[in-house]
Amino acid sequence: MAMTMQGEVSLPADRDTVWAALNDPIALKACIPGCQELEKVSDTEFQATAKISVGPVKATFKGSVNLTDLNPPDSYTIIGEGQGGVAGWAKGGAKVRLEDVEVGTKLVYDVEANVGGKIAQLGGRLINGVAKKYADEFFANFAKILSPAKAPA
Repeated sequence: MAMTMQGEVSLPADRDTVWAALNDPIALKACIPGCQELEKVSDTEFQATAKISVGPVKATFKGSVNLTDLNPPDSYTIIGEGQGGVAGWAKGGAKVRLEDVEVGTKLVYDVEANVGGKIAQLGGRLINGVAKKYADEFFANFAKILSPAKAPA
């Protein structure tokens, strides 16, 4: 089952700071809902383990993420795939673009993904709702770690 999602979020930091956080496994692990492990394998590859719930289906997904089309500190493409055992699989990508705005940086994203297995059987409305919830949670967490009030002294 295919799904798409687009959005943008204003972040309270300059573009270089946002770019650095988008490539920092410690920052990303703290922001990704359900993330148990996130390891940087190379400058463009991460391995991850995350626990997710979609309706009645709960699973631990293990997967990889690759960064392509790098244009620091402006944009990149994220390509990933993961296996959740009997719950199913997910694969897809996101184009991420950063733009300067008056209050910091605007992050614009365009996601295309496919899911299969038990998760796909739940239906598009539920899957899209959960994906939006996880994206909103990620960006709320991401904005918090970028907030000047949260910076270490």
